[in-house]
Amino acid sequence: MTSQNPRDYLVITATGEDQVGLVQRFTSRILEAGCNIEESRMSLLGGQFAIIMLISGRWDALTKLEDRLTTVGTELGLTIVQKRTKELERKVPLVPYSINVVAMDHPGIVHNLANFFAQRGINIEELSTDTYPAPHTGTTMFSVNMTVGIPADTHIPTLRGDFLDHCDSLNLDAIFEPSRA
Repeated sequence: MTSQNPRDYLVITATGEDQVGLVQRFTSRILEAGCNIEESRMSLLGGQFAIIMLISGRWDALTKLEDRLTTVGTELGLTIVQKRTKELERKVPLVPYSINVVAMDHPGIVHNLANFFAQRGINIEELSTDTYPAPHTGTTMFSVNMTVGIPADTHIPTLRGDFLDHCDSLNLDAIFEPSRA
C-alpha cells in the first residue's frame, strides 16, 4: 500500500481594472495549465477587481501555471502575486462561529473587533466589510461579517457575553452565533 503525496497548492492574488470577461479569461489559464480552483474570493472594490484563489494541482501543473502568470498578468492587465502553500494543519480543534456587526461608520471598528479576538488567541479566518446608506436617513452604515475559529475548550457563553458587552461599549450592534457552513 502506497501513501498519497500531500497535495500541492498555490495561492494567487490578482488585482486590476475591472473588465467584462476578466474572470473567464483568468480562470481559462488555470484550466489550461491542468490546475483546479479549490477556494476563491473575488470582488469589485472601487474600480479595481480583486481575486484571491487557492489553486491545487500536481507539482508540474502548478509549475506550468507559475511560469505563465507574469505573461497572463500582462495580457489581462493584472498585478499578480503567487506563493506556494500547503494544506492547513490545525493543532487544536476549532469551532467556527459567525460574527455580524453593524454600526454607523467610523474609523477603528475592524481594529477594535480584531483586537478583541487577538487578545483571546482567537483567529479570524474570514472577514468582509461593506458600507451602505441607512434607509430614510442616508447615514453611512458599516457592516462586518467574519468567521472566527474558537478553540474547542473555550467556554462559549462567557466569550459571547464578553464580546457582546465589548460591542455595546463601542455602540456596535452584534450577532455571535455558530457558523452554518
